[in-house]
Amino acid sequence: MIRRIFLLVTVLFLAAAVVASAQLPQQPPSGATPRQMPPQNQNPPPIVVRTSRVIVPVTVKDSRGQLVGDLTKDQFRIFADGVEQQISQFSSEPVPLSAVVLIDNDLSGRVEQQVQKSLTAISAGFGPADEVAVVTFDQFPNTISDFSFNNDLLYTKLKRLELGSHNDQVVADPTTAGPLINGQPAPSSTGIPLHGSGRYKKQNALDDAVFAAGQMLKERGRDRRKIIFILTDGNNAGRNEHTFDQTLHSLVESDVVLYSIAVNRSAPVGKSVLQRGIMNLDKYSDQTGGDTFFASKQNSLDRLYSDVTEQARNEYTLTFSPQDVHRGQDYHELEVRIERPGLSIKTRPGYYESAIAAGH
Repeated sequence: MIRRIFLLVTVLFLAAAVVASAQLPQQPPSGATPRQMPPQNQNPPPIVVRTSRVIVPVTVKDSRGQLVGDLTKDQFRIFADGVEQQISQFSSEPVPLSAVVLIDNDLSGRVEQQVQKSLTAISAGFGPADEVAVVTFDQFPNTISDFSFNNDLLYTKLKRLELGSHNDQVVADPTTAGPLINGQPAPSSTGIPLHGSGRYKKQNALDDAVFAAGQMLKERGRDRRKIIFILTDGNNAGRNEHTFDQTLHSLVESDVVLYSIAVNRSAPVGKSVLQRGIMNLDKYSDQTGGDTFFASKQNSLDRLYSDVTEQARNEYTLTFSPQDVHRGQDYHELEVRIERPGLSIKTRPGYYESAIAAGH
């Protein structure tokens, strides 16, 4: 009996020694760096889930062309790649503008005079929350005024801006000049011989100018409506570094909307360059969700300037996170429908997934 008690006491003593040894801090071997233990009660890092959001501005007009502003969220439906999406955010509130006013600086004399007289009226369409830059273009774009919220400064810049013009009959092509003697035209019985078209050669690089304006707007915030406000006769000389498709891609990718005021109602027969330019203006407007207007007289231009900014500012804004869209492709088609008959919709017909992932 005594022997059993002795063995039990011995076992208990050894067990207590093992427990006490395990609770003592472990000393690292000589020359080793002690391992730092993580602090107690440290919260694990949060899991961040990025949700891509597509922002879709929508203009709605009635049969008279007037803006419709009384629609509600449940009257809109939006589809991406043919799949209906849930509208996560909806707003009908006016949105501040980031705008590049892009002015053609190679207009014919008669049109140039009307545009020149109307320029200061552009400033009346912008408010204190809008930031506006002014750029002119012919062969190259030229920034007259960078982005500013100062409407007085905008008015002053436009008032001081002097547009260049040309006479359609000017001979500006070396091939139209006759022979020279000591730097003077050689006389002949029939006068100075003319070669070539005998017309002023247009140098407008419209695509490059639109591309440059889009790049200026690219980094402006998504909480603002980014627009190009272009006044042009639509002439596009064809000597552009950027193609139409490249320029359009850059606009859609950056959520830039183009509104054009074409100062020639229609192109004369045979002016294929001008006709192509007008067609491109329409395409830029349609594919970005903007609009095209036509005017060439000062009083019409004055009215249109305010119409353009009012339309841009008062669009509906629909936001959704894409679900069940086609995988493996960057561009996705958009369609917006409204549950009220007799109304027309203007919005961009698609978006680039890479752009919304980058947060443009």
